[in-house]
Amino acid sequence: MAGILEPTEGEIYFDGLHYQENEIEIKQKIAYLSGNTKLYDTLSTFELLKMCGDIYKVPENKIEKRIEELANILNLKEFLYHKIANLSTGQTQRVNIARCLLHDPQYYILDEATTGLDIISSQIILDFMKQEKKRGKTILYSTHYMEEAENICDKVMMINKGKIIKIGTPEKIKEETATTNLRDAFFTMIGGMIDGE
Repeated sequence: MAGILEPTEGEIYFDGLHYQENEIEIKQKIAYLSGNTKLYDTLSTFELLKMCGDIYKVPENKIEKRIEELANILNLKEFLYHKIANLSTGQTQRVNIARCLLHDPQYYILDEATTGLDIISSQIILDFMKQEKKRGKTILYSTHYMEEAENICDKVMMINKGKIIKIGTPEKIKEETATTNLRDAFFTMIGGMIDGE
């Protein structure tokens, strides 16, 4: 969906637009964050964000204003002019998310956005996603943390061993499995804990 790989079958549409026929237009509306995205660690946070603004063709007179907005939203101010090589894991992840957002995308494809982060950085990111959802943005969020999915998602797709086992709202999934949280719902559907895990 992010356009990194060619599909082997099927078709992808965004708002009725066929992906392969409108690739550039669609990519300009997407924020994509993978679990292994690397940043240029010799640049400062500001320099990296400025470069990303240029790549996404954000007008020159709007880039610095947008960086300031993101610095406020994601709490980047204290290290905005520090080299990325000197940042903590949580700070680096916040910069990584900020670089995805400079062009104010309509669609977010986020893979394990909070993995390995401290509780404060995780909460900043989750709060941000809730705000973007309120703004009408579409967020596809992959996580192993069931509590996050329950907290921020309108609709959940549960996968086990590469197969979809359930799709629905968190409330509906809990109701159908007679559980009080998504973690218990998942284990109910797969028949309990697997030995050795």
